[in-house]
Amino acid sequence: MGVLIDVIDYDGAVTKVFDAARERRPFILTALAVHGVMTGVSDRRHNARLNAFDVVVPDGQPVRWALNLLHETHLRDWVSGPELTTRVLQHAARESLPVYLYGSTPQLVDRLVARLARTLPTLRIAGVEPSRFRDAEPGEIARIAERISDSGARLVLVGLGCPRQESFVHAMRPLLSMPLLAVGAAFDYHAGRLRPAPRWMQRHGLAWLWRFAREPRRLWRRYLVLSPRYLLRLTTQKLRLWEPVVPVPSHRPVDPAPV
Repeated sequence: MGVLIDVIDYDGAVTKVFDAARERRPFILTALAVHGVMTGVSDRRHNARLNAFDVVVPDGQPVRWALNLLHETHLRDWVSGPELTTRVLQHAARESLPVYLYGSTPQLVDRLVARLARTLPTLRIAGVEPSRFRDAEPGEIARIAERISDSGARLVLVGLGCPRQESFVHAMRPLLSMPLLAVGAAFDYHAGRLRPAPRWMQRHGLAWLWRFAREPRRLWRRYLVLSPRYLLRLTTQKLRLWEPVVPVPSHRPVDPAPV
């Protein structure tokens, strides 16, 4: 649909993240489900931003199905943001690489840090910074990057929600020589605020129904408006009734980044 998604599994994604961390080079990754894909479809500027990511993993069965249907990729599994976060944190703990957590509210990140201290006691957290829920002021992104760099972190996890987190990490890429991962609701899951859908619902592409039943007021547009549009675009592309235009990847920030 014009949004470039990598044909990749968990092991491949983790390998790319830690290759960049060890080599201390810029690297940005996001996990896109249907909602994330549709933000790119509906906004060409954001689409160009997404296509500039080093890795975009297919988050959820519907995205995996689309890759297999349109491109015969034979991808056997999707790459869930929360599960990828778990594997990345476990790997960071084993390699003793310090992690920086950026995003969400002060209360939720405090809960997240407390839980991680219990479940991954060897994990080194270099710093924690909650979101301000607004656009960055002039020079603010550079100051955030400086704080992250000064903390000694080698890896940053960002939980701002889609599409804010993609805009943030895209703006940070030129400023930090380390991986930044936009992990969506992973902070909420690992802090215990959200529970993942049962595995059988995930396998059958029904994780959206689980989320919608718990937060209908917040998520109704995402699932009742964007999901049908996704299916329509997917069908017309498969039938060759519509061909997407793929925006040229842009590494240059063009909008105020959210913080």
